[in-house]
Amino acid sequence: MGRRILNDALRTMVNADRRGNATALLQPISGVMVSFLNIMKHRGYIKNFKVVDPHRVGKINVELHGRIKDCKALTYRQDLRAKEIEQYRVRMLPTRQWGYVVITTPNGVLDHEEAIRQNVGGQVLGYFH
Repeated sequence: MGRRILNDALRTMVNADRRGNATALLQPISGVMVSFLNIMKHRGYIKNFKVVDPHRVGKINVELHGRIKDCKALTYRQDLRAKEIEQYRVRMLPTRQWGYVVITTPNGVLDHEEAIRQNVGGQVLGYFH
């Protein structure tokens, strides 16, 4: 169930972005989802997000930029070594110019560029472009 929460939230954002909506309301939430959204915000794919009532079921209100083409969470968490990250990125993302693979590592949730820079591997959470 926990992995479906992230996938459902990402699909909600993609659908809202394709419809031209300025915001998307995501619920229920998880800590991994907040980390994933922080990476998307840092890379400029969303404007901002606000967590509402995190102690109960919780909601996240996301302000969209209109840059998201596709965003998916993997239901299986594939293990990657630091050396294998670049090969995986080439295989999963459509082009070399844009898109990020999000990986959970011992150093936290990172995108593929930061994981390569820190030379750490981990499990793939998903990707966006």
